[in-house]
Amino acid sequence: MLDFILTALTFIVPFVLVLGLVVTIHELGHFLAAKMFGVAIDRFSIGFGKAIAAWTDRSGVEWRVGWIPLGGYVRFTGDENASSVPDSEDLDAMRETIARREGRDAVARYFHFKPLWQRAIVVAAGPIANFVLAVALFASLLLAFGQYVLPAKIASVQPGSPAEAAGFRAGDLIVEADGRRIKGFDEVAEIVQVRANVPTAFVVERAGRQVEISATPQWVERTDSLAGTRRQGMLGLTPAQTRDDFEHVRYNPLEALAGGVQRTWRTLETTVYYLGRMVTGQVSPDQLSGPLGIARISGKVAQAGAEGAPDVGGMILGSGVNLLQLAAFVSVSIGFMNLLPIPVLDGGHLLFYAYEAVARRPLAARVQAAGYRVGLALLLGLMLFATWNDLQQLRVFKILGGVFS
Repeated sequence: MLDFILTALTFIVPFVLVLGLVVTIHELGHFLAAKMFGVAIDRFSIGFGKAIAAWTDRSGVEWRVGWIPLGGYVRFTGDENASSVPDSEDLDAMRETIARREGRDAVARYFHFKPLWQRAIVVAAGPIANFVLAVALFASLLLAFGQYVLPAKIASVQPGSPAEAAGFRAGDLIVEADGRRIKGFDEVAEIVQVRANVPTAFVVERAGRQVEISATPQWVERTDSLAGTRRQGMLGLTPAQTRDDFEHVRYNPLEALAGGVQRTWRTLETTVYYLGRMVTGQVSPDQLSGPLGIARISGKVAQAGAEGAPDVGGMILGSGVNLLQLAAFVSVSIGFMNLLPIPVLDGGHLLFYAYEAVARRPLAARVQAAGYRVGLALLLGLMLFATWNDLQQLRVFKILGGVFS
């Protein structure tokens, strides 16, 4: 029983730390933007469900931590729920109600009566805060520790592989892939893994000249200690990777910031491209991960960072660095997902505001309400599907089958 508890904590604690950081910054984006425009706020919550901790500040905002650490919200005064769904009453009637209760001046403090551009900024501030967090984390890690870069020099080409068929040779140095300048082999791997069955252009340096190569990665199923079993693209290239091949690159503050921006953009670009292939049916959706997958990876990443450390301090530092890097990746994903035009998400609010800007009036309340119900159903369905994938990845059903057979 004790072993089970310790194992659970190994995954739960890193998961809560990673997701808690990302969600807190996201909601602070909404909160600070709303404060900047003088919006009345009732509650700032990290987590859902019953509060395990709560307090009220001098401005009357209730700060709380819910026991379900799967998100958060900022509730503006006058909201019906945590998704900022407008009140069902007509806005004019709502304005009169507020005026009678609190005076005419109070109306301007309510979110739904703020100018459209201010409401749009408040909504967009959450995802923007996630991208800023990712840039800050990537840049801080580059500034503090630098980066070990493995040049994209090919040591060997797997016989019978797509790389051999395309004409790669041992000794080639990859300098460009899919139109992107290449600094390290990790960048090549990122491109190849998401482009299975997609012809991809490469440029290599060979014997002092540049050679153009077109290669098509093939699907392979691979298992590693962090991500588990995954289907991904493969070319069949092995880089030169002795200790002497690695280059330790140091960054000054401006270079680190630029590197953080570049890394965030690459992560976002890869995410958008891969999801686009998934939506168009080119990639199976069984690669989606949900909260259980993030928890599993968080625990594995923390363990990997602690391995080989000479003392407790080194273990904490190694785990912390790895978790911060994971938080940066998760932050990009959450920022992007929240911008999708699905009601309930920030992108859905922005979609409604776009209609309001064009039509010069809010979308009908009944249409908005129906949209939020559909959006919530889609979101819950997506989470259930992702959780199913996580359970398959964790082999839970095989374990249960073994227990009951």
